[in-house]
Amino acid sequence: MFVLILGLILFLGAHSVRIWGEDFRERLIAERGEGVWKGIYSLASILGFLLIVWGYGMARQAPVVIWDPPVWTRHVGILLNAAAFALVALNGSRGPVRAAVGHPMVLGVKVWAFAHLLANGTLADIFLFGSFLVWAIADYAAARRRDRRAGVVRMAGPWRPELIRMGIGLALWLAFLLFLHKWLIGVSPLG
Repeated sequence: MFVLILGLILFLGAHSVRIWGEDFRERLIAERGEGVWKGIYSLASILGFLLIVWGYGMARQAPVVIWDPPVWTRHVGILLNAAAFALVALNGSRGPVRAAVGHPMVLGVKVWAFAHLLANGTLADIFLFGSFLVWAIADYAAARRRDRRAGVVRMAGPWRPELIRMGIGLALWLAFLLFLHKWLIGVSPLG
């Protein structure tokens, strides 16, 4: 479990600098340059991600079961993940959904993490998905506060580009549901 926790600290820590240390980030960029900042951020993110994958894999070898989720939670989790994929696909869009939610990718991570917490009951799942959920809640709130301070107003563009993006996200979700989750994670969400 130590490797998983270390990976989460590195990965989510790097992704949390804008939550707790915007001044630190700006000062480092000003002193060392944007390239140095991006290098440190990338290195911490990649190393953290690799440790998360390795640590979660080790934790799954000897799972500590906290609860046994009812079957219906998997069905709800599958549907929530469809929404998560559609939201993540909207990152960078300029349509009405982006205008309404502001940060669809972070919102998608929140939905993804909640769906996985709902459908899984081991200690490693609680650490992994619970950490991502707490991070996404804090990051979303911090991003919305930054938007308000900066006076960001998102104008809703046309629906069509967002519908196309959401369609791509849903196609990816379907591929993940039917094939990729089993191939990459070793577990089929369909049971």
